[in-house]
This record gives sequence, structure tokens and C-alpha cells, in this order.
Amino acid sequence: MSMQEVRIIRQALLNEQEAIDFYQMAAQQAKSAEARDAFNQLAAEEKKHVEWLLALYRSIRDNNLDAFDATAFEEPAAPVQYDWAAVGRESGSLAVSVFGIGINLEKAAIDFYTRAALETDLPAAKALYEVLVRWEYQHLEQFQQEYDALREEWWDKQGFTPS
Repeated sequence: MSMQEVRIIRQALLNEQEAIDFYQMAAQQAKSAEARDAFNQLAAEEKKHVEWLLALYRSIRDNNLDAFDATAFEEPAAPVQYDWAAVGRESGSLAVSVFGIGINLEKAAIDFYTRAALETDLPAAKALYEVLVRWEYQHLEQFQQEYDALREEWWDKQGFTPS
């Protein structure tokens, strides 16, 4: 088993676990059931990514890449439109921070999986990393829209809105 492949998968698993923990923490802090559900759904999606990465790792470890079919992993569906309106806007900076951190996590994941797809020598791993890039892009787009709105609200509350 290539140490490069192991290094990529180990880091990917850690990255996904960090995202799971963050989304679960955000769910615990959410003021509304809708926001809690949305963050829990994001954590569940990241848990699926862990399962997929573990399947890849096992197939590499067992020298059985023929059994690993990256095309069997689901593509992201049309983005779910979460109702972020009740995320906890009353806390202002906390809501902005949650989405800002989420954006940074997703950007880092996109960069990581893009590099991993270029570095791997395994076509099956490359295919999985490319699927994961598409998933992370979808999360990024969802967060970016809400972050932009929250940022404007926060600036306005702070008196930073231009006259």
C-alpha cells in the first residue's frame, strides 16, 4: 500500500471528522429546530463521506481495488434549501462566525480533495475525491449565500452600512 495514498486518506478522514464535530456543535447552538436539522443533515452527509473513505482505505489495505467502485457513491442531489432565517440572528456575530467557519471548512475540503485527485495514482481514489469535491462545493454555495446576508445584517447593526 502506497504511503502517499494512506497519508491522503488519513488526512481526509480527519478533515471529515472535524467537519462532523463542527456541524454537530453548530446544531447544538442553533436556536431553531430548522437550523438544528440543517446542521445535523450536514453532519450526516460528512459521515457518509467518512464511510466512503473507509471503504477506499479497506480496499487499498486489502489490495482489492477491483471491489471498490467510486461510481456507486451518490452524487450530491439538488441542494436542499434550508431555512436559515432562524439560525440565531439575534446573536449576530455568532451566526456570522458559524457560517464563516463553515465556509472555510468547505473551501479547505475542496482544495484538499482537488489536490488529492491530482496526487493519487489510483483511478478509483481519484473518482471518489472528485465526487467529494462536488459535495463540498454544494455545501460551500449554501453557506456562502447565507454568510453574505448575515454579514450585511451584522455590518448594518454595527453602523458600518454606507449612507
